[in-house]
Amino acid sequence: MKEKIQAVLTEIEDVMVNVEEGELTEAASRLAAAKRIFVFGEGRSGFMAKSFAMRLMHLGAHSFVIGETTTPSIQKGDVIVLVSGSGKTKSVCWTAERAAEMGCVVIAVTTDSASPLASRADMILHIPAATKYRKEGERESIQPLGSLFDQSTHVLFDVLCLDYAEKKNRTHEQTFKLHSNVE
Repeated sequence: MKEKIQAVLTEIEDVMVNVEEGELTEAASRLAAAKRIFVFGEGRSGFMAKSFAMRLMHLGAHSFVIGETTTPSIQKGDVIVLVSGSGKTKSVCWTAERAAEMGCVVIAVTTDSASPLASRADMILHIPAATKYRKEGERESIQPLGSLFDQSTHVLFDVLCLDYAEKKNRTHEQTFKLHSNVE
């Protein structure tokens, strides 16, 4: 088991060291400047997006998950973060198109910078990880389907949250006060 743990950690590290720092910096600045942040993805990508929205909320952001019953309408100037490993998920691409029509800043998180999702985005956070499609040029992975993309996306979002907290001067104590207290 220890060898498998090390192999998974090595895969994640190999992906994360190849994420463009400039992309992260730009995304962090856009998020910190946003009045409201929306997120969306399907399947496990959606779970990563929801986790990101939750942590942003803890950090004091007005964050929402597209498709939840309490999510308000998007408006011009909002930032929307859309997650799709392949960049081809129809509902995610449609959401990007609609958000762009509404005047939102669209940030795509994907492995494919030439995908339909990427083409509809204002900026791309490229995660050079394996997806379930195992396209030519993708990084190899011992893990099934898009596990490496999902894990790397989660790490990337946590790094963005660290930067967001710094930019907003959010302390652990302030963040903890926004954590659920009815669990």
